[in-house]
Amino acid sequence: MTDTILTFNAGSSTVKLGTHAIAGNRSRPLARAVIDFRDDPLEVRLTRDGQLLTHPLAGVDIGDMTAILGTALDWIGTQVDLSALAVIGHRVVHGGDLFAGPAIIDDTTLAQMESLSRLAPLHQPQSLRLIRAARALYPDLTQTTSFDTAFHATHDPLARRLAIPRALHDQGIRRYGFHGLSYRHIADALSRTDLPADARVVAAHLGSGASLCAMQGGISRDSSMGFSTLDGIPMATRCGALDPGVLLHLLGPMGWTLDRVERMLYHESGLLGVSGIDADSRELLDSDRPEAAEAIGLFCLRIAGEAARLATTMGGIDALVFTAGIGEHQPRIRAMVAERLAWLGLVLDHAANAVNAARISSTASRIAAFVIPADEERIIAEEALGLLGSHTIL
Repeated sequence: MTDTILTFNAGSSTVKLGTHAIAGNRSRPLARAVIDFRDDPLEVRLTRDGQLLTHPLAGVDIGDMTAILGTALDWIGTQVDLSALAVIGHRVVHGGDLFAGPAIIDDTTLAQMESLSRLAPLHQPQSLRLIRAARALYPDLTQTTSFDTAFHATHDPLARRLAIPRALHDQGIRRYGFHGLSYRHIADALSRTDLPADARVVAAHLGSGASLCAMQGGISRDSSMGFSTLDGIPMATRCGALDPGVLLHLLGPMGWTLDRVERMLYHESGLLGVSGIDADSRELLDSDRPEAAEAIGLFCLRIAGEAARLATTMGGIDALVFTAGIGEHQPRIRAMVAERLAWLGLVLDHAANAVNAARISSTASRIAAFVIPADEERIIAEEALGLLGSHTIL
């Protein structure tokens, strides 16, 4: 077997690339890169050995994913050896009920993923563009896909149901859950702590997209996100849970079009919508405007409320985990969430929290609290390699 894995993690507006070296049954990350399509001019940013390098993608047609990816990989290949690729692994948001685990990409699985685009219109098309581009660039290389929904396939049927007519449920309108690759990484990381094997854990993936997951014994039991990536807690620009009567009001008496409503739900709500200032929680925390404080306060209130609901699903909670950009790097938000969960016995060690320590709960706390860096790329690599053989990513 050749000795490098290339991973792609497609978001709605970014593509993260990871390279992983394989040596026997071990592997280690080599470098990570990101292309942010909101950048002007467009560029690729590579991090290797703590050093950040950038390369412009000037002159490349932003609508041509194959050209963008090819140009970026040509440059990345001058920094990291890509001559010995074993497999390429992709993250895809929605696997529906068609995929309960990773899959090798072929024409059949690609068509199945395409059929699920209607369930994740913000993310799925971008992932599929990336997969097609990678297949065009590496037509003879095995490529695999890892699904954000697959980790949540273990939900109890009641947790997956919406209170709608059964015929609609049978058509696939049900709760799926997302950010599953992040949560699988959290489950793996917690297995190396002193928590009991059957610990009841609520994990909070707090980034531009945000959700919470209830895990017991490393198995997903419930999630804040449901049918779509809009559900649950407020996010950077997404609304989170919303009374459907609001949508009826907008589409009816207010005369909004479906496109206008979709734009509002995905791109104009959340922290941006409430504050009217910015979608970035860092900017809002630094602002002295009351609208900024209100947005952050609502964000933390909903996180705490959802954590309590998920604890109900499991009949209790033994640990709370923060992950992703906000969860890993913003002590004030963690402290505000913890303050609202004090009634459950959660007490933070404020000194540990201030420096983003791995364990941030006080010795007096009845609930353990952790900060665990997200590493979806590691899971993509692990699953890709697992489809090829028995090697293990460490």
